Amino acid sequence: MTEKKSSQPSEATLFTYFNEVSIIAQLIIAQFERSLPDGLTNSQFSVLNWFSRVDSQASPGRLATAFQVTPGAMTNTLKKLESKGLVKIEPDELSGRKKKVSITSRGEKLQKQALNAAAPLFQEIAKNCPLENIEIQVPQLQRVREYLDRRRYN
Repeated sequence: MTEKKSSQPSEATLFTYFNEVSIIAQLIIAQFERSLPDGLTNSQFSVLNWFSRVDSQASPGRLATAFQVTPGAMTNTLKKLESKGLVKIEPDELSGRKKKVSITSRGEKLQKQALNAAAPLFQEIAKNCPLENIEIQVPQLQRVREYLDRRRYN
């Protein structure tokens, strides 16, 4: 009698999967940050990149929620970006107390420059990890991210 294999991964497999993702994230962020221009940090780049991917403007609260950081931590990041001329923070005309943040043209340029500066790193990775394997994994990782993104509000 053959034993039917479960379609659900074991807890050990799930732990290993997320552990590997976490280690990969730490390693790539450290290497990516070394390639960033003008003293830009990964967290600062991530905010600039959010504007290019998601929306042209947002409140600091929306950004803090999106990045799952405290409002104070996001305010600190935004002030550093503003001091570099990469974002503009101004009062929200719909609410006297709230602020709105938008990326400046300099911020857009630096975001693109950062991606270009990281291109050699990504090319090196592609030489060592076949692109077709990565292409297969992207939709699977996106499904996990989308699920976790929805779940964070529960």
